[in-house]
This record gives sequence, C-alpha cells and structure tokens, in this order.
Amino acid sequence: MEEITFFWLRRDFRLNDNTGLNSALRNNSNVQLVFIYDTSILDELPKDDARVTFIWQYLEKLNKELNAYGSSVLVKHGNPIEVWKELLSEFNIANLYTNRDYEPRAIARDKKVRFLMETNGVNYLDFKDHVFFEKAEVLKADGTPYTIYTPYKNKWLEKYARTNIEIPKKEEQLNACYSKSNFEIPSLKSIGFIENKQQSFDYDLKGVDNYDQHRDYPFIDKTTRLGHHLRFGTISIRSLVAFSTSKNSTFLSELIWRDFFSQILAHFPHVLEGPFKKKYANIEWRNNEKEFQLWCEGKTGYPIVDAGMRQLNATGFMHNRVRMVVASFLIKHLLIDWRWGEAYFAEKLLDFDLASNNGNWQWAAGTGCDSAPYFRVFNPTLQQEKFDKQRSYIQHWIPDFNSENYLKPIVEHKMARVRAIDTYKTALEQYEA
Repeated sequence: MEEITFFWLRRDFRLNDNTGLNSALRNNSNVQLVFIYDTSILDELPKDDARVTFIWQYLEKLNKELNAYGSSVLVKHGNPIEVWKELLSEFNIANLYTNRDYEPRAIARDKKVRFLMETNGVNYLDFKDHVFFEKAEVLKADGTPYTIYTPYKNKWLEKYARTNIEIPKKEEQLNACYSKSNFEIPSLKSIGFIENKQQSFDYDLKGVDNYDQHRDYPFIDKTTRLGHHLRFGTISIRSLVAFSTSKNSTFLSELIWRDFFSQILAHFPHVLEGPFKKKYANIEWRNNEKEFQLWCEGKTGYPIVDAGMRQLNATGFMHNRVRMVVASFLIKHLLIDWRWGEAYFAEKLLDFDLASNNGNWQWAAGTGCDSAPYFRVFNPTLQQEKFDKQRSYIQHWIPDFNSENYLKPIVEHKMARVRAIDTYKTALEQYEA
C-alpha cells in the first residue's frame, strides 16, 4: 500500500499560508487533507448551529479548490481517536501534520492522537499557525509571562519588528503533492444538522483605515466581521498582521489582544474555572434566573442592552462596544456571575474563541489580569447617548421602539451601581481578613 501523509484540518480552513499544510506539501508527495466532525463537540450544539453551517460551507469551498488539483478533503464524523484508529487500518500513514490548537480540551485530545500515532510508527508533526506569537514567545526579561496588556503589546511590537515573516504566495509546484482523491463532502443532514441560512459569514476590510474612528459606534456597522474567520482560520493571522501594520494601529492592537488572551489561558488555565485574581473568588452573586433570562432575551428595559442581545440572538454577532455594555450590565447591574454570560456568549457567538471570550468577560467583571476596575460600572443610558444618540442601532434591532412606552427597567442604575461596588468591597475585605 502506498504511503500517505495526512494533513488534519481543524482551525485552518485555507490552502494558502497554512503553516502545517505548506510544510506537509514541501516534504511529502502524497498529502491528503482530512477533517473530523468531532461528535463530542457537535453533540452539545443545536441542530441549526451557524458555526457548523460555516464549517460545511468552507469544506465545500476547499473541496472545489482541491478538485482543480485532482484532490479532495476526506471528511469523517465521530470521536477523533476512534476515527484515527480506523484510518490507521485503512491507509499506510507515514506522517500526520496539523496546526496546534491551544484550548485545554483540544490539547488533551491531541496528546492522545500523538500517542496513538507514535505507537503505530507514524510521525506526528504540529505547527504554530492560529496565533502570531505563542505562549512562550513574548515574555518578560526574567522569563515570566506578562499579565498586563500594554507592556505585553510593547514587547510584542518589538519582537515583531525583528521578525521576518513572508506571506507565501500559492506555490504551483506544490500542487502536484496533493493526494489523488475524489471524496465528496457529506451533507449537513447526514451528520444530524440543518443549514442555517439566517447568518451572514462575509467579512469586510474596507473600513480598516478608519477603524479607530468608527469602531465604537454600532449604528455605523463598519466592524470587519473577521472574528469567525480568524476562529476557523479561513484567513491567516500573519496576512492580517501584515495588512494592519500599514493600515491602522488600533486594528493591529485588537489582533495583539488575541495573542495576549491566548497566552494568558496557556500560562494560567485556572481562568476557565474562576477569576484570574483569586481575591475576587468570593463575590456574593445574586444569580437571579428570571433576570438572567430577561437579559438573554433583550428585555431589560435598557434599549442599548436589549438591542445588543437581540442582535446576538438573531445573527450570532454583537458590536464590540455593545458587548462591553451588555456584559457590564449583567455583572454589575444584576450581580450575575460573569461565567453565566461567558457561557451564553459561547453558545451564541459565531466568533466564539475560548481565550478571548474568557478574557473579555473577566475584563468586564474586574476579575481578570488586565481588567476594568471593579468600581467602573457602565451607565447604559449614558453609553446610549454617547454612542447611539439618534437611536439608529436601537431602532434597527427593536423596530417598535418607543422611548415613552418602552419596557420598564428591571433595575435602577444608581441603586445597582452602589450595590455592585458594596458587594465587591465586601468580597475583597473578606479575602484580606
């Protein structure tokens, strides 16, 4: 049986500037792409999950690209360990190439797959591709990790200035290295899902030049919508960094935040279970389930909050500024544990990224490594006046909005602010006692 090299697609749905794939093609002559629908993940999702539709659409796109070279994507469905056992029995696998995934669940999975491959005489090779700089590449002079964003960013920029990254163009000579195959992409129905036709998966880089001027105004709607493309790797982080350095420093900073939160999760995995700053572990949350449900449904009586939640529920997206407002409202106004909001965003967001989602929620809660002070409590009414004064965003997502007859606020701002600050103070005093 002819030897074959597999490249395992995960969060890197592209052929160009794909580190692991390019290495596989340069060093081998029979490279077959494979993707596994992981049932341990899919079983937790609704049947019309937009992210599954997104993956399916991009598998179709990749397959068409590969068909031009006489190749295709082999798509499997099941537990990855069991799938790889089957593939080992079906093919004479010499090498398995892949790009690294940094989430704890994925790390545990990959450790098992590596062991399986190596015990069967298969070379397992993994590469950096999902982030620009990994866990240990940007450190303090003493070798410890940064926990504050600004000095991390400064060191990141220093290292970037010394880094020669070339974005590879399509190398035609490598196309002959793809395995000859004609696998078809399974239908969504065959894996138990239905197509979600409500969401838009497009992104737009035209507004990057003025990103810093309009990013806070949700009614302008000029954010790039790149989040889910970065999450699934349909565009490379290297090309985006190179693009943004000549376009807009504020946009580049957003990409650096992504690396920052990734290395925080890598160095401090306890953030997935509780606060980065353990002194906030004893906050006495109210966790009123009825109020949480009203927040989820966009029925809090605060229009900017409600518009944001309705946008999220309808599209799987929420404007950046509004994300901060709705998160602050849940945590500070309702005193609901930030982990409830983190979990809801994880369920709904197309661009859900574990490290960034956790980092941003802890920022809003004041419990994170580089967080807003606990005594900062966004006033949603003032936020609305500042960033959506004409109520354009609000009226788009609440078409029947009328300020005189709108829902009564479920909590009064001044009272909630004092209550939140007192609750945090009490938790800190107990920690220090």
